[in-house]
Amino acid sequence: MASKLPIVKAKALEASKFLTKNGCAYYKQMLEQNKQYIQEPPTVEKCQHLAKQVFYTRLASIPGRYQAFWKELDDVKNLWKHRQELKIEDAGIAALFGLECFAWFCAGEIVGRGFTITGYYV
Repeated sequence: MASKLPIVKAKALEASKFLTKNGCAYYKQMLEQNKQYIQEPPTVEKCQHLAKQVFYTRLASIPGRYQAFWKELDDVKNLWKHRQELKIEDAGIAALFGLECFAWFCAGEIVGRGFTITGYYV
């Protein structure tokens, strides 16, 4: 690990120089491209107001998402009741979806362990 320290230090210095040279131009370009999203005047009060708007808007969307969840659940129950009529394509799609969920779970576990397969740090 100590042998990698000078390499990491050199990379950090290189990145710092790059940001010092190009950071301001990139910042100005990004602001110019996204100026339609900037609220005037850019004050702390305006930011707090927008944060409250986002919070309460998301809070207000809960009933709609709740209803959509129960509708999806009813559709799944209906499919389970009529599983004899289920086509092989639909079963394949459901199996692939389950496999994808399991794969994302496994990937999350690996990331949570620090990108190790066995759980032990090397």
